[in-house]
Amino acid sequence: MNFYEFIRTALEEDIQEGDHSTLACIDADKKGKAILKIKEDGILAGVEMAQQIFCYIEPESTITIFKKDGDEVRAGDIAFEVNAKVHTILKAERLVLNIMQRMSGIATLTNQYVKKISEFPAKVLDTRKTTPNFRWFEKRAVVLGGGHNHRFGLYDMIMLKDNHIDYAGGIERAIDKTVNYLKATNRSLKIEVEARSIDDVKAIIAHGGVDRIMLDNFSPETLAEALQLIDHKVETEASGGITLDTIVDFARTGVDFISAGAIIHHAVSMDLSLKALK
Repeated sequence: MNFYEFIRTALEEDIQEGDHSTLACIDADKKGKAILKIKEDGILAGVEMAQQIFCYIEPESTITIFKKDGDEVRAGDIAFEVNAKVHTILKAERLVLNIMQRMSGIATLTNQYVKKISEFPAKVLDTRKTTPNFRWFEKRAVVLGGGHNHRFGLYDMIMLKDNHIDYAGGIERAIDKTVNYLKATNRSLKIEVEARSIDDVKAIIAHGGVDRIMLDNFSPETLAEALQLIDHKVETEASGGITLDTIVDFARTGVDFISAGAIIHHAVSMDLSLKALK
């Protein structure tokens, strides 16, 4: 990801012709300090990005970091102190907070999912249910919370879902066409295929040619039955409506991965503030 381009366009969206509130009452050369205050418990994320934003606006900015990305923090903690021109601090303030609050909320919720199934081998995965043009930050937050990234986009893994299968004319045809496509284009992408029923699982196992089976909207009981059929021949992933309240039931089956879009799209931003030091 081009962070500088992201920062440039994000600041341009916010500032446009000028930060008139700051221009009106703060001398251009005035120096200042500010601290990033943590206002609730959780997992911190976005500190590295905050540092890049301040230094993008003013390369001479200095940031003293007290809490780093991935740290468990408590209300009242100070994440960092920035020393820069006041104009820089005020221009960067909202962009820094928007990114850090969102990332920290995702990291915190992800960590709750991860801790919930810590006694089981299953890994918690994110999905592509992300905010457009903000995916890198959200997926980075998942990792900082102890989770794992699924494919980043449509380009880095083959996932044959229900619509692909239906349009292609069935599971076997979808797999065969995909294998031929990868050979023809000299690509070595992993192939994951979605199973919607036990019969789908049987068809996929009998046909072969895939690396992982996504068991979509299976109950824990049906998931356990499917895993017996698969018998570790390929990787397995449980998906579909899995929540913090139900994830243990799925992890207990022995499935390899559990994907939960909720760790991103249900995350609530962490309460943070940037406060001037007088």
